[in-house]
Amino acid sequence: MKATTLNLLNVKSVPIRTFWITSIAFFICFFAWFGIVPFMPDVVKDLGLTPAQKWNSIILAVTGTVFARLLIGKLCDKYGPRLCYTWLLMIGAIPVILIGFVQTPLQFLICRLFIGFIGASFVITQFHTSIMFAPNIVGTANATSAGWGNLGGGANRLGMPLIAAAVVSFGVADEIAWRYSMVIAGIICFSMGLVYYFFTKDTPEGNFSELREAGSMPTLAKDKVPFASALKDYRVWILFLVYAACFGMELTVYGTMDDYLQNTFGLERTTAGNIVLSFALMNIFARTLGGFFGDGFGKLRGLRGRVLFLTAILMAEGIMLSVFSMTTSLVIGILFLVAFSLTVQMAEGATFSVVPFINKKAIGSISGIVGAGGNVGAFLAALFLKSKSAVAESAALKANASLGEEAMKTAQAMAASDAVSSGYFIIGAFVVLAAVASLAIKFSTEDEKEVLREMGGELKLSTVKAD
Repeated sequence: MKATTLNLLNVKSVPIRTFWITSIAFFICFFAWFGIVPFMPDVVKDLGLTPAQKWNSIILAVTGTVFARLLIGKLCDKYGPRLCYTWLLMIGAIPVILIGFVQTPLQFLICRLFIGFIGASFVITQFHTSIMFAPNIVGTANATSAGWGNLGGGANRLGMPLIAAAVVSFGVADEIAWRYSMVIAGIICFSMGLVYYFFTKDTPEGNFSELREAGSMPTLAKDKVPFASALKDYRVWILFLVYAACFGMELTVYGTMDDYLQNTFGLERTTAGNIVLSFALMNIFARTLGGFFGDGFGKLRGLRGRVLFLTAILMAEGIMLSVFSMTTSLVIGILFLVAFSLTVQMAEGATFSVVPFINKKAIGSISGIVGAGGNVGAFLAALFLKSKSAVAESAALKANASLGEEAMKTAQAMAASDAVSSGYFIIGAFVVLAAVASLAIKFSTEDEKEVLREMGGELKLSTVKAD
């Protein structure tokens, strides 16, 4: 039976045990995926990376994830989340370990590309929780597992230096500690794959292979049919756009926020980095809130209620970012940045409170497509901000070339701040447009009735307004 509550202490329950294991696995994947980030100054020095190669490594890591997320969703529908996560963790551990042995920039870039594949772990986590929890709680479960897993991308900024410090205490040279740290992260990934295989099941009733043999998997059609139907469903591509507008923008904004806070408000790098890290840690509760309210609106107004909440919170996200881009006061700016962090993460949770209801025969495929949308959004937004900033900085340096090095640095910082500020405003406007587009997501009366049946008639059909 699917779990109808998120009782985190009931680890004997298959859904709850799976929730914990999949959340931890997701955390470890994100920890390893971004594990090299705190060591980039050491990597640049050790391998002699150029600025272009450094940027390319970031882009390759995101690019690899896009294709992996599209593929893994389809594989989940066919083979089940247990085997998919096991193999992703164990195979994904290989490039994480190998990056500790690279000797050239090209080898480093190749490893970063393949390390990005473990970012597909998000799709498996969302798929696994979607089939473990009932409609009344699935949004909360999805959002919480995703939020806690995402913490790995921020925790590595603290955890990886601690691992490096431990390695150095055993006599390893400080400048190569990053290599040992990545090897250790890879071994942890591999070990988690074994845990996933032996301690989880595909569904509350058992594994896909067992259910197929028993002939008790009526919702699963041939592999090609669900994926084809997912590709043809306009709602999937709206959610692709929506996730690009929330998770994609979160990645981009936090990836550029350190420099923006320094250039705009004159903060020290450490202070700016700590502020950004603290906002990333809001994933502990903010995503959960998005899923929780998505479920709540679902109880009040059915599937349409979930969509309406998603629209509202996404629109709030865009407004918060655009207003933040125009602030010149540090205090006011921080307030709106907090509001943006809260709303963007709630929008991510709300997105995956809708995804499980689009097509129950293709939850994996749809999760993969929507999840890839986040990385596509991050990729395009990063290129947009990079191009705007590069043009503005080059013009500023050229205009102030005769005024001395200090004046040139100041002009460059101001130009970068103005360029990114206007970029944030435009991105905020894009998010608002994506929110409006989400209103086009519709569900049939039969879809609403099916949810009610699955919930055992907990809601009255009269409360549901189907389109």
